[in-house]
Amino acid sequence: MIIHSIVPPELIFPNQEEQFSNQIPLVRNGVPMIVEQSGDMYKVVRIMSSNPCDYLRDDICPGAYISLNE
Repeated sequence: MIIHSIVPPELIFPNQEEQFSNQIPLVRNGVPMIVEQSGDMYKVVRIMSSNPCDYLRDDICPGAYISLNE
């Protein structure tokens, strides 16, 4: 397989599983995403939706924090 990308190979093929061990899948308001738990909040890492409108929402953009209790 050949990958033509500007992304460094370390990011495409990580050597350490520890980087991804604290990421968990979550569905919030019908939007699937990957989050990391940070205290009493979840930090959005990646949106996994096929709906383009979900990527324009400020409340679930990558880097945003959402409450555990929502």
